[in-house]
Amino acid sequence: MAELSTFSLHPGDAAPDFSLPGVDGKVHGLHDFDASRLLLVVFWCNHCPYVQGWESRMVDLGKRYGPKGVAVVLINANDAASYPDDGFDEMADRARRKGYPFPYLWDESQAVAHAYGALVTPHPMLFGPDRRLLYQGRIDDQPSEPARVRHRYLEEALEAALRDEAVPKAELPVLGCSVKWRP
Repeated sequence: MAELSTFSLHPGDAAPDFSLPGVDGKVHGLHDFDASRLLLVVFWCNHCPYVQGWESRMVDLGKRYGPKGVAVVLINANDAASYPDDGFDEMADRARRKGYPFPYLWDESQAVAHAYGALVTPHPMLFGPDRRLLYQGRIDDQPSEPARVRHRYLEEALEAALRDEAVPKAELPVLGCSVKWRP
């Protein structure tokens, strides 16, 4: 588990700009999501068991919150040379098979992951209308057993932000596989 003291961004910090290719064949940038009230950026990959455990819940969140004005974007920055399952073609295949309702982007240079201070996969970061950080932490308290979830941290943050209320727990330690940095 990554501790709060290791976060690069904190509540109130601006979302760094990006321009990354997506598995949909388009290049996506921060300002492509300006029409959405909230922006959820999640550092993601294919091979991590934590990502796989939370994957169906993330797809569900994207489907439920997209119509409420929440843009979701997944970014994979893992070193595909060392982790071939995280390569671009594999990303495209996974997004198609799993029915991702949001862009899945490739940060091959890892510059965006460094700018955001991504620590693990998954590492969700919720930004408000001004694209300032409102929340980062875990999706919920059960990566592998959805039936045992007691605390839906990300949903609580989304609901508070949609009501224009302060997110009660704006920072929580993240849990997942470390970002696989290139040598």
